Amino acid sequence: MKASAAETPLRLFNTLTREVGDFAPDISPDVGMYSCGPTVYADQHIGNMRTYVFADTLKRTLTWKGFRVRHVINITDVGHLTSDADVGDDKLELAARREHRSAWAIAERYTRDFKSDIARLRIVEPEIWCKATDHIPQMIRFAEELDASGWCYLLPSGLYFDTSKDPTYGELARLDLTGQQAGARVEVVEGKRHAPDFAVWRTSAPGEVRQMEWDSPWGRGAPGWHLECSVMSIEYLGRHFDVHTGGVDHIPVHHTNEIAQSQAYLADRLPWVRWWLHGEFINLRGAKISKSAGGGILVSDLIDRGYHPLVYRYLLLQAHYRSQTEFGWPAMDAARTGLRRLIDRFASARTRRAQRLGAFAAAHLAAFDRAVCDDLNTPRAIAVVTAASRDDRLTDADLTALADEFDAVLGIGLADLTPSDLDMRRRDAQITPAEVEALLEERSAARLAREFARSDAIRAELAAAGVTVEDQSGGTSTWHWT
Repeated sequence: MKASAAETPLRLFNTLTREVGDFAPDISPDVGMYSCGPTVYADQHIGNMRTYVFADTLKRTLTWKGFRVRHVINITDVGHLTSDADVGDDKLELAARREHRSAWAIAERYTRDFKSDIARLRIVEPEIWCKATDHIPQMIRFAEELDASGWCYLLPSGLYFDTSKDPTYGELARLDLTGQQAGARVEVVEGKRHAPDFAVWRTSAPGEVRQMEWDSPWGRGAPGWHLECSVMSIEYLGRHFDVHTGGVDHIPVHHTNEIAQSQAYLADRLPWVRWWLHGEFINLRGAKISKSAGGGILVSDLIDRGYHPLVYRYLLLQAHYRSQTEFGWPAMDAARTGLRRLIDRFASARTRRAQRLGAFAAAHLAAFDRAVCDDLNTPRAIAVVTAASRDDRLTDADLTALADEFDAVLGIGLADLTPSDLDMRRRDAQITPAEVEALLEERSAARLAREFARSDAIRAELAAAGVTVEDQSGGTSTWHWT
């Protein structure tokens, strides 16, 4: 453990307790961490990716503080329906029909794309990837144990968990079960005893043939979505583990149901998971980014517009993971400018790192430590990085050492990128992003001076080079490759 990183205790917000507390794993320094992975029926949009940048920041911080993290991310390649409920089409089956390909091919393609995107965002790969379809026997055994212990009941549509038998059901989400009615995110299923009851195993309807279905004691069908994460997390992290992460949208249904069935299965009255951490949404013009809302911007779309993926990571880190934040092209432009300035300063000082930090550098590192240990306060951490980059008292060796330390947590390229690396130039373009920015500044000045002929000429010059300019309110402009 780094001496500097050991000085401040790591404090995190636990959704289960609604409190910030000192983090300590059950068996220090080992940390078991599970993150709900993607449902691979389509490419993951940038809203999805915020959840994984947050989880990565947590893992990086834990590692930087000297913990040994065993991180598991699942791939949901079966079982997740078109809502968080237990009715409708399986997302993989629906995508297979839409694209006229097998569900297995759909899952393979979008798993590959997801792994490519997390690499672009410098998200550290988990120690273990696990696919739902590789663990069907374990899921059936888990469900059999629940059924034999009296936690479930059988309907023609499948095996359901009886939430009324769990006096603690809904504690994570602070659910008001007395007023909960079927509908919204609680589906209407004929024969269900209680509105929040959920499917542990979904039985295929008579005459229905799915690409992904298996024989079980309750009929041929597929596992419930919630069952998958319970089974795979216990498989690789043990009966109890330290940290479970996901997006805030998982709190009221998915994670609540995971807890209920896992605690019932374990039957030892100990908390299944001690720490629950959730990341907030990123909004597009005030609306949560989601495919259903038509806001499916991808990492590849950012690159096509000339943004390095780490610019998006930097934009995300400028907001606290528990705060909603806004996405927009002007915000991306500002993030690109800010990140380029930081990288320019640290790259210009890059040399052999100091073996022992000077007093001023040590003060910056201590301030950075305090920031990230304050429930991953990355906005404050970035402010510390900015202050260090402007501190003329620091030697190049100190700056190099600090870049290594800062980047171990933030992962934004301070230790190895150069400003030119941020220029995501289209392969066939005859102009660089830096040249585009310079011409846009000139065009802005021309517009202010009401030299509209010059402004139009610059726009035409950029269009000929394959650049589309979009004027925004307030006199600003954004651009992307045509």
